Amino acid sequence: MVGRIVGGSSIAALIVLFILLQATTPSQVGPLGLLAVFFLLYVVLVGVATLILLWGSNALAIAARPFTSKRPVKPVALQKSYYYASVLALAPVMILAMKSIGSLGVYQLVLVGIFLLIGLLYVAKRMN
Repeated sequence: MVGRIVGGSSIAALIVLFILLQATTPSQVGPLGLLAVFFLLYVVLVGVATLILLWGSNALAIAARPFTSKRPVKPVALQKSYYYASVLALAPVMILAMKSIGSLGVYQLVLVGIFLLIGLLYVAKRMN
């Protein structure tokens, strides 16, 4: 059920984002439209990151099968990959937002990296 919701919302957000980017300009939509673009981009990136994490963990489990005999590597569950993806997908959106206002530098990238580490550690601790 979670997979269908994530997939469906990501595809719907991609379609709406495509229509919004093709039909309007930033000066026409105003601040609320820009917020919608960033939100839709986040939803699309969550879906893509969830898919990548899920497929990557499945590929890792299959590749590690011949090397592990006592404790086989288990793929990450869909819900857990969704939680990690929800943190990871925020980084490109934050970087794009900082780039759009002209304040992207090394210091800001380090702060985004620290934010990601804290978010991923929080998700890892809450999932156990």
